[in-house]
Amino acid sequence: MSIPTPILQVTDLETTFSTRQGIVRAVGKVSFVVYAGEAVAIVGESGSGKSVTALSLMQLLDTSAQVNGRAEFQSERLGAVDLLQLKEKHLQQIRGNEMGMIFQDPLSSLNPVYTCGQQVAEVLLWHRKISKKEAKERVLQLFEQARLPQPEQIYDTYPHQISGGQKQRVMIAMAMACEPAILIADEPTTALDVTVQARMLSLIDELRVKQNMAVLFISHDLGVVAEVADRVLVMYKGRIVEEGKVLDIFTNPQHPYTKSLLACRPTLSTKPQVKLPTVADFMEENEQGLIREKKPQVYEPSLVDVVNAYVGTVSGIKQQRDNSQKPPLLQVQDLQVYFPIKKGIFSRTIGHVKAVDSVSFEVKHGETIALVGESGSGKTTLGRAILRLMEPTAGSVLFEGNDIARMNAETLRRNRRHFQMIFQDPYTSLNPMHTVGEAIVEPMRVHKLYGSDKERRGKMVELLEKVGLNAGHAQRYPQAFSGGQRQRIAIARALALQPKLLICDESVSALDVSVQAQVLNLLNELKRDFNMTFLFITHDLAVARHMADRILVMHEGRIVEQGIPAQLFQNPQHEYTRSLLQAIPSGEPEAIIAAQEKRSVLKSGIAQYQD
Repeated sequence: MSIPTPILQVTDLETTFSTRQGIVRAVGKVSFVVYAGEAVAIVGESGSGKSVTALSLMQLLDTSAQVNGRAEFQSERLGAVDLLQLKEKHLQQIRGNEMGMIFQDPLSSLNPVYTCGQQVAEVLLWHRKISKKEAKERVLQLFEQARLPQPEQIYDTYPHQISGGQKQRVMIAMAMACEPAILIADEPTTALDVTVQARMLSLIDELRVKQNMAVLFISHDLGVVAEVADRVLVMYKGRIVEEGKVLDIFTNPQHPYTKSLLACRPTLSTKPQVKLPTVADFMEENEQGLIREKKPQVYEPSLVDVVNAYVGTVSGIKQQRDNSQKPPLLQVQDLQVYFPIKKGIFSRTIGHVKAVDSVSFEVKHGETIALVGESGSGKTTLGRAILRLMEPTAGSVLFEGNDIARMNAETLRRNRRHFQMIFQDPYTSLNPMHTVGEAIVEPMRVHKLYGSDKERRGKMVELLEKVGLNAGHAQRYPQAFSGGQRQRIAIARALALQPKLLICDESVSALDVSVQAQVLNLLNELKRDFNMTFLFITHDLAVARHMADRILVMHEGRIVEQGIPAQLFQNPQHEYTRSLLQAIPSGEPEAIIAAQEKRSVLKSGIAQYQD
């Protein structure tokens, strides 16, 4: 039996950055191999060095980076080359041609002044000797493979005119345009819904097998990794702390960090609304960087604990009874949000896009309602229309009996403190010119809460501590924080006005599993401590099941099914709900084995066809 030759062999890769504070080591002495037709996943949290590793290999880092080591790539054109030593003219022959890359942020990776079709065609025209007509035909074919709706229309559409999920699919089409020998996929499914994600992963997997293409798959979503990878590398603070076959990693992890990543993520089998474990529950690190695994502690409740638990249970039951006897906090009745379709020189309206189409539901005091569905289903539009951040076309939104949809500007401004929103993107929802402290104090000042700025600042510090930060963070600007920390700051700012209703719009979708666990735990604590009411908008059904008392499934602007999580997940009635549930990657051993067998069957079928 012949030993396969690695298509990529990385040896002692080390990447450092020169900063004002000194030299920062992002990747330290990393070594691994990738074989043709193999999918290798790199997993870890933000800051672990995953993306920097990929960008180092492609020489796409800025001038502050210093990259050392060796990365031998078997190029069809140039032969065996060290990617880290290649000149720019040779790299241009490889990038986008023999090595494709799907970047994490499609919004900043696509040029806003060119149409989506032009940008993908440019890759083909640069690397292939074909005409513009042939390039367009190939792009339309790629758009169809990527399951983009109306490929002809998307070809002439600019990036800002399509959804985040559609932008990501354009990036996937661009990366695969020249049928590369290796595809580097950096968080390729972060912005995608579960059904689109399933199709994209299936497409990448199918092309990998057909073209014997290698895949270096970077992700923090372990459920996704489980079903696409052959081997897994676990990175922590720039080092590979564990590696092995995907089934071995998921069934018998050895390193405490790997164990914590697997335990942090909510799954369809996680108990609803219980506290999720975090990395700190599994390991601790001293000043020298030595990691010590924490042993699971057997908890023996004392008599005081038993009494407190009993009192808490009785109090919780009483609170639920009181809430059920109150009128609903929020009543949405026949809400519609239509967008006109205009055409011609005079921009005549020829039809409407029904983003929200006659939606009705109620939210009780202290209840968490999860609103789930794919991009374009109307979830975010519905949330914005409820808060009048977007004007509804028709219908009513009763908040404590008062119709938000018919309030004048001054009345709406006074009432906004009672309903707040945590936006999806923590990077753009905070003003970069304001310190964190000022961002939290400002809404309290606008609504004249508390007697003085001194009291407001005291409340601000209290809120920062409540979300796991401290007073010292108040003087820093948002750009000094990680994505997870910024989302905590956004939560603190929303809580500053003591709202009765909090709408969370995909507030944990971009976070690492351990940070996501911390934020979900925080939201559940706030619900218990302050009897808060949540409308939780998400495309992650496992998160919805963990957080919600009731789930509403939205499709094409309408609510097609609703119910309590256990009932909805065990016996879904609508075909759309069933398709969402079937698309969720479980990460269970049976699913991993099934995915491996499916690839094996596909590979055998292709081999027989070629023979």
